[in-house]
Amino acid sequence: MTNKITQLFNIEYPIIQGGMVWVSGWKLASAVSNAGGLGLIGAGSMYPDVLREHLQKCKKATDKPFGVNVPMLYPDIEKLMDIIIEEGVKIVFTSAGNPKTWTHFLKEKGITVVHVVSSVKFALKAEAAGVDAVVCEGFEAGGHNGREETTTFTLIPMVKKQVKIPVIAAGGIGTGRGMLAAMVLGADGVQIGSRFAATVESSAHQNFKNRIIEVNDGDTHLTLKELAPVRLIKNKFFNEVEELYQKNPSKEEIKKLLGRARAKKGMFEGDLENGELEIGQIAGLIHEIKPVKEVFNEIIEEFYLVKSLVNRL
Repeated sequence: MTNKITQLFNIEYPIIQGGMVWVSGWKLASAVSNAGGLGLIGAGSMYPDVLREHLQKCKKATDKPFGVNVPMLYPDIEKLMDIIIEEGVKIVFTSAGNPKTWTHFLKEKGITVVHVVSSVKFALKAEAAGVDAVVCEGFEAGGHNGREETTTFTLIPMVKKQVKIPVIAAGGIGTGRGMLAAMVLGADGVQIGSRFAATVESSAHQNFKNRIIEVNDGDTHLTLKELAPVRLIKNKFFNEVEELYQKNPSKEEIKKLLGRARAKKGMFEGDLENGELEIGQIAGLIHEIKPVKEVFNEIIEEFYLVKSLVNRL
């Protein structure tokens, strides 16, 4: 399969693995890259020395392209960027911030830069900043979302109409059918997070993986919009957030309840009651924990099968 995304990243299939905090370590990234997609290491939950370790291990585990996702909310981002340069990373996805901040710096170093957006306005700003592609992430996605609450399949054609750079669809995509639908609407590729979170190679705690495959329709909800909107599985912590909202809390009160390391506690340490459990709505279609290669092959096979059936209509 050859298109703008496969050519941009020099990969076999236009499938990018989401750079999820506490989930996307070197094992997951290298497995996705070895399968023919683009693996991403999620730097947002890593200290600088931990990122370096993951980069070095990933380079040993695959000779295929891989990249790093860097949320610009990261407090020590300069150190992360220095390590990315020192370790020779060729692809960087930035998110949660102004793309102008780092795009020029990275591109001067010969790095391909992609920025995550949630609206047409921000897609245009990213294009103007000089990024090579945008990830258009819809309301369905897990983790931190945009405030616009625009769904993926609404967002993709609107952005595609306005920008000239390649568009990657994210949010609510975890199957070959979803991949085909996104590409019919104008996406040049897809980014898949939740489905890869529930794989053997994911660095998520086994408790969290098991919880993902139990999720049904309506079990996730977007909350904490005053801080940074995040989609969570409903649990004890989520219920505490909802109870606090009944009191019309200030940002400071919400931050106090959130505390520190909630995401680590839930997704990495496996505390299913008191931790943040970030996952997308597509979790309702995830029923088994499988190796990356098996998941990847299922997506590709279904993509081509459904495409052939559609072409017969």
